[in-house]
Amino acid sequence: MIRSMTGFGRGEIRTDSVQCIVEIKTVNHRYADFTIKMPRDLMPLEERIRAVLKESVQRGKTDVFITYIDLSNADKKVAVDEGVVNSYFAAMKESSVNLGYKFEPNVSMLFKIPDAFVQFKEETDAEAVWEHLNKALCIAISNLEAMRETEGEKLRKELMILLDNCKSFYKAICDRSPLVPLEYKEKLNQRLSELLEKGIVDEQRLAVEVALFADKCSIDEEIARFNSHIEQFCDAINSEGSIGRRLDFIVQEMNREVNTMGSKANDIIITNSVISLKSELEKIREQIQNLE
Repeated sequence: MIRSMTGFGRGEIRTDSVQCIVEIKTVNHRYADFTIKMPRDLMPLEERIRAVLKESVQRGKTDVFITYIDLSNADKKVAVDEGVVNSYFAAMKESSVNLGYKFEPNVSMLFKIPDAFVQFKEETDAEAVWEHLNKALCIAISNLEAMRETEGEKLRKELMILLDNCKSFYKAICDRSPLVPLEYKEKLNQRLSELLEKGIVDEQRLAVEVALFADKCSIDEEIARFNSHIEQFCDAINSEGSIGRRLDFIVQEMNREVNTMGSKANDIIITNSVISLKSELEKIREQIQNLE
């Protein structure tokens, strides 16, 4: 199933001790580009996260937001900042001596000293965190893929409608192409008859002129190649995996053939069909930019 590059997925794991939330947002981009925003303590896990993402996201700009909260408080520690306390006590003692008082420090004074206590966390156990983070990440990716596949199916239907329009204009070109030399022969014959007094036309010379014109304006090869590109497009759009770049290349080749048809055909009816066909191909190209 084809997938859109646009999507969103969220995964959350919550236990008595931890809460882990992973949110993934993807948008159109020519290549696979990952940006991961997470707590500094989890930086050692970044390469693992990227490896998991790359298994599912082959193309698009991907933003990942990770929230990890330790609910147990087991790793939070509080200690006295002895340097701060000693500095305060030294200043208090000096002031007491200068004022003629006896300095008698006690524990209760610690709670009146700003910044006497400091809070710190023990180093996060990356392996323990990964167990929860990986689960939340997989849930988020699963939800992301579901949304991208849903959007991809909508795009596939739209592309098939546009391709049917292309086939209609292509058929008009195919039907018209053999008639162009015949009409040219008739017009040339009529023109020569008007120019010649006796109205006698050299059929051999006329045949040569028509043959040269037919060879010059022939688009049989372009028609055959365009038909081959239509088949390749249908095969690609019904295949699995990342197909955006392949379809983009096929549409480029289709445009190349259509441009050549327009320049060689020398026929207003074919030219009008070529213009309409190019318009539909441009719509297809715009939609393809949304595919992975």
